[in-house]
Amino acid sequence: MYKKILVPLDGSLLAECVIPHIKTIAKAANSRVELISVAEPIEIPTRGKIALSDDDLKQINTDAQKDLHNYLTSIRNRLKRSGIEARSVVLTGNPAEILVDYVGSNDIDLIIMATHGRSGITKWFWGSIAEKVLRAVNVPVLLIKTSSCEKD
Repeated sequence: MYKKILVPLDGSLLAECVIPHIKTIAKAANSRVELISVAEPIEIPTRGKIALSDDDLKQINTDAQKDLHNYLTSIRNRLKRSGIEARSVVLTGNPAEILVDYVGSNDIDLIIMATHGRSGITKWFWGSIAEKVLRAVNVPVLLIKTSSCEKD
């Protein structure tokens, strides 16, 4: 049914609300899980005497990618202990665009992702990666609203 499940994670505990769902679905369908994080490049406009060098920015971005890689490795190990085969990938760019491109080029059958469930002005201001992905892909998307996890 679902051979490859894509699970976008941003490093937050709220995003991890999807893990019980992943375990249930991946075990039942004998699926492979693709964990993905997208590091947004940090660009800092400078004015006056406050500035970071290109090397500083490069190091910040490299450190962010390493942190995401370590984070995904820990999630992958948790899934492995539950008998689920998982792979992790860290990419750089605009999260929604990267996720949509990844789905299109990697034979993904299902996406399971968390959503903060924002509405109104906060949704307009921050945008919704989950909504952008949902509208752009041609595979099923299971959105897990994280409000139930916020109380823990």
